[in-house]
Amino acid sequence: MGKRYLMQNYAQLPLVIARGEGVRVWDDQGKCYLDFVGGIAVNSVGHCHPRVVAAIRQQSEQLIHCSNLYWFEPPVVLAQELAALSGLDRVFFCNSGAEANEAAIKLARKYAYEQCNKENPEIIAFTQSFHGRTLGTLAATGQEKFSRGFTPLPEGFRHVHFNDVAELKRAVGPQTAAVLVEPLQGEGGVYPATQEMMGALAELRDEKGILLMFDEVQCGLGRTGKAFAYEHYGVRPDILTLAKALGGGLPIGAALAREGVAQVFQPGTHGTTFGGNPVVCAAARAVLQVLQDEGLVEQAAQTGNYMKASLEALQNKYPFIKEVRGMGLLLGMELDRPGQEMVALCQERGLLVNCTAERVIRFMPPLITSREEVDEAVGILDEALRVFQERG
Repeated sequence: MGKRYLMQNYAQLPLVIARGEGVRVWDDQGKCYLDFVGGIAVNSVGHCHPRVVAAIRQQSEQLIHCSNLYWFEPPVVLAQELAALSGLDRVFFCNSGAEANEAAIKLARKYAYEQCNKENPEIIAFTQSFHGRTLGTLAATGQEKFSRGFTPLPEGFRHVHFNDVAELKRAVGPQTAAVLVEPLQGEGGVYPATQEMMGALAELRDEKGILLMFDEVQCGLGRTGKAFAYEHYGVRPDILTLAKALGGGLPIGAALAREGVAQVFQPGTHGTTFGGNPVVCAAARAVLQVLQDEGLVEQAAQTGNYMKASLEALQNKYPFIKEVRGMGLLLGMELDRPGQEMVALCQERGLLVNCTAERVIRFMPPLITSREEVDEAVGILDEALRVFQERG
């Protein structure tokens, strides 16, 4: 039925997920799977966490939607909590990561026009990056395959090679308004930024007055073993974008900014009908509380180190594994050949994983994942790798 009525823009696997709990999901035939895709880094507190479910239920009985023409409490309190967590000052809520990045782009451009007198502001982004599928975020994304067939794209973006400091410095010019970067690239193949590059970005901000925009849609909110990935580098952004994990499975995006930048958004400059939805914000508040109360950021760091070491042990066993990389519980295992068959082999054995950038098996399990569940997943992965090797 799905193939008849849904637009076929997803390469969906032959699997119908019926329910989820914690780190596991069950298909419509009752088979159980360890979910190490996690909704692509969305289900950070696990499937259907009781506190998230309770928050959704309670808020849905009070107020489901109200126009942003009026004040209502849930987005205000959530914004206060995100500001305290990040050290930034103000928040714009929307519905997805792409929308959050669109807001960041518009904010940077308006700041450049009004505060820096730049008539043709330019934003520097990076190869292998992914920032969304709207026309603006496609223009920012450094992978041509995503924009093929959708040109012409908006102008005003320049791409440089990720982690190439010399090229980055050459690219900065008088019209450069901002740099947009994922501290840990996800869709591009799980590539962390180097300390050298992040340090260079901080220096360029100080020297040139450009804005630093960090896209932490996939890597933020504890995924890397710190609340935000930028904390690994000691460089705080001027603008930060979040989504995925924030809503616990409900759609939400957020663009955070320091006061001097945020103030250029005045009434009428930007908006969205569903931004700051009360039910979604209640769920997001519950997610933040669970992350703190259950110590999931620290657990992600510890479990991530354990899992990375386990994957490196597999690398020593199978020579076609080129590299294991990542931070916390956003890890990638690069093969020397296309990896989609590995996804199927793991699925057959009860483990859900993802292949990105053609050859990188990507792992994004919930932050509640235990060492025992990592051991179970790695055992399945080991068996799948053995079969994969035999098939050549």
